[in-house]
Amino acid sequence: MTALSNDDSPVYIRLRGIIVAAILRGDFRAGDQLPSVRSLAAQHGANPLTVAKAYQTFQDDGYVEVRRGVGMFVLPGAAEQLREAERTRFLRDSWPRIRDHIRLLGLSAADMLEGVDA
Repeated sequence: MTALSNDDSPVYIRLRGIIVAAILRGDFRAGDQLPSVRSLAAQHGANPLTVAKAYQTFQDDGYVEVRRGVGMFVLPGAAEQLREAERTRFLRDSWPRIRDHIRLLGLSAADMLEGVDA
């Protein structure tokens, strides 16, 4: 799923989104080791099996490699591939709803760029 997964998404999708965002921000670069399953589970109060499921999606998609007994490492090109995949998902899944909401509220591009004073 996406780095912008909502709260009613399954936990493994939300965890995946956290890691996607970290890779896209550059917190984890090519060659960097991801946190261990146990570490990430403890950090987010999640079941280690749920974290393992989230990590499995990265392995399945070819963004990480597993080094037995050592951990998971970000592969070269993963950030660029993830960014492209996230852009595609955003434009396909999120943007139509956002665009419709913008139209419903009658917001202009200038309104959105200026923001709203609280």
